[in-house]
Amino acid sequence: MNATHLKVFQSSVRNPRLGILIAFLWVAFPAIGEAKTKVKVEETKLVWPSPPGEPRISYVQSIYRPADAGVKASAFARFGHWLTGSEKGDEPLLKPFGLGLDENDNLCLTDTGANAVCYLDRAKNKWKRWNKIDKLRFASPVAVSKRNGIFFVADSALRSVIGFNENGKLLFQATNKLERPSGIAVASNRFLVTDSKRHCVVAFDLSGRYLSEFGKRGTAGGEFNFPTHISLDAAGNIYVTDSMNSRVQVFDNEGHFKKVVGSIGNSSGHFSRPKGVAADSFGHTYVVDGLFDNVQIFSSEGRLLLNFGEAGGNKGEFWLPNGIVISRRNEIFIADSYNHRLQVFKYVGGL
Repeated sequence: MNATHLKVFQSSVRNPRLGILIAFLWVAFPAIGEAKTKVKVEETKLVWPSPPGEPRISYVQSIYRPADAGVKASAFARFGHWLTGSEKGDEPLLKPFGLGLDENDNLCLTDTGANAVCYLDRAKNKWKRWNKIDKLRFASPVAVSKRNGIFFVADSALRSVIGFNENGKLLFQATNKLERPSGIAVASNRFLVTDSKRHCVVAFDLSGRYLSEFGKRGTAGGEFNFPTHISLDAAGNIYVTDSMNSRVQVFDNEGHFKKVVGSIGNSSGHFSRPKGVAADSFGHTYVVDGLFDNVQIFSSEGRLLLNFGEAGGNKGEFWLPNGIVISRRNEIFIADSYNHRLQVFKYVGGL
């Protein structure tokens, strides 16, 4: 503490109100008091494959809480947090699980550790968080998607899909034909839900009315053994992680079986417990494996192109990863559940 700091401290002791004001200024404007020389440190980019191979995937960042995504609280909010120790508005992620993107690539996620649903408006740098909608409290929100201002949340414990708007108003609760919803994807005029207990995919209209379903328990094409995640590509094809069959199945937009990606095994190109699945704008299929702690990338023909990640807590490492979504700019968001974070990567071309 220099002489200037000592005088300020002595004045604040004699005048408590002055002390509170100084504390507020220090928290709200940390540059006041002393100048800090910023040294730019160049970091080696983390890419896959490793050099000398040509980079295809690049690590971007990890998000542990809203502030890591660029969301900043107001000066008064920061001061309030300093006084009370509260983290309201910047709560850390406990167990990020399901991921979704809306039409503008804003990020939706479920946190099963907090039984919360979160929404990052990336254009406005705003973060919203809900533990309940009206009087309906989330019990185990495992998947989320959003279209036209409506959030669609699959809650496995409530055995339902909850629809609500950005103001937190409940629009519907779909329960018909659902026993353990585990994944959700929204098309233009309907949403699709994987039901891991019934081993099928159930379709509803956008108001939550049951339409149809496909699939049953089994090992043949079009049959499932505890399906978990579901996603759509730009052409409307449906991707389902058939978890206990250790594969991904692909269907056309009417639910007709097209092909299988991967199979059970302990080497690259095979799966142990496939979880999240997504397709990028080039038709590549990305599959998260919760037990291998990695992501495998396949061509449109089902040929393995690349895998990245391993078990651990460092950048580019995973601990029971779960959901994955890919933006139109080919940003890759992965729910690194037991590391309590999202990891963000970027497809940089060439596969």
